Amino acid sequence: MSEPIQNIALTPIDIINARVPGYKDLQMLLVREGIIQRLLPMGTIFKKVAQPDLQLIDVGGDWISLGGVDLQINGALGLAFPDINIQNVQMLPKICEFIWTCGVDAYLPTVVTTSIENIQLSLKHIAEFQQATVVQGKKTAEILGVHLEGPFLNYQKRGAHPAEYLLPLTLDEVKRILGDYAHIVKVITLAPELDTTGEVIPYLRSLGITVSLGHSQATTAQAQQAFAAGATMVTHAFNAMPPLHHREPGLLGAAIANPQVMCGIIADGEHVSLTMLDILLRASYYQQGLFLVSDALSPLGLPDGIYPWDSREIEVKNGTARLPDGTLSGTTLPLLVGVQNLVKWGICEIGNAIALATTSPRQAIGLPSDITNRNVINLLRWHFDNATNELTWQRLI
Repeated sequence: MSEPIQNIALTPIDIINARVPGYKDLQMLLVREGIIQRLLPMGTIFKKVAQPDLQLIDVGGDWISLGGVDLQINGALGLAFPDINIQNVQMLPKICEFIWTCGVDAYLPTVVTTSIENIQLSLKHIAEFQQATVVQGKKTAEILGVHLEGPFLNYQKRGAHPAEYLLPLTLDEVKRILGDYAHIVKVITLAPELDTTGEVIPYLRSLGITVSLGHSQATTAQAQQAFAAGATMVTHAFNAMPPLHHREPGLLGAAIANPQVMCGIIADGEHVSLTMLDILLRASYYQQGLFLVSDALSPLGLPDGIYPWDSREIEVKNGTARLPDGTLSGTTLPLLVGVQNLVKWGICEIGNAIALATTSPRQAIGLPSDITNRNVINLLRWHFDNATNELTWQRLI
């Protein structure tokens, strides 16, 4: 029995034989005036309306997705986001254009622990840039807001964050940090055990800020209390938190067991071992409970070498950045390398891996994640080579 005939006017671009994360069968994407109007299974029978300028793109079973969304990226092209000032703010358009070439549609510039003055100066310049910039339909990555990673972190789990700028987690200190720029902050990472009043997370949620737990020594009970208060994310799972333990699962165990919480992960092969990544992926139902982040530092886009990092230096080797004492401080690998790694390592199916960088980050901060009603220039085409076991991508348009 054939599918019912549908009277659908073909759009100027039809993308056919596409695999799309979240859809089982091969799909046809109908595009009109540059916007994806509808997806139809390839088996659907429909009547054509004559359209002489129709462009047909047959992707031959390749995957089609939106571009990535990076919720934790610390800088690029030599500029660290905590160091933005009047002299270097003109770098932001170049960084947005570069991040677009890395397959990322949108991102949260991440401001790590630094002085209050530096934090507010960065927030000011990013807010002004965001307000003045129109990116819809343009080949440049959108700044969605800011991720504040600190300064309300546990000293014992501060990692590469400078201890002298850590602050107690109180409502007054939070208000002092946010100042006049709460509207630009989309995510804040904090250690919930530092809040002795229980007031901070509800206050941040009242401002529309997503609360992510990280750089923390929180017990299972403390993490559960924070999730009940409104925290919905975990920052770079496994890193800067106690490990999973069979009698005290801790922050990460509480997050994995909570279907309302999503964890960011870094899939560079350095931050988390492949075995633990595999365990985490399986336990979290892949993109249902996880999303990929790059955690890329300011040398993103630059070659390996030694670079300044706040008042210190980091050494980048093979895309991994460390302080002189060996402390892991981040990567210089773009977000989509994580997708490719998960597939290459054989621990994630292609559709799930793509979703971890494209749909699940959007869901983590409450953005629409469906592919329809999007500009066709935001589409990525992914091709898997069975001979080399490599997944590659390119912008479709």
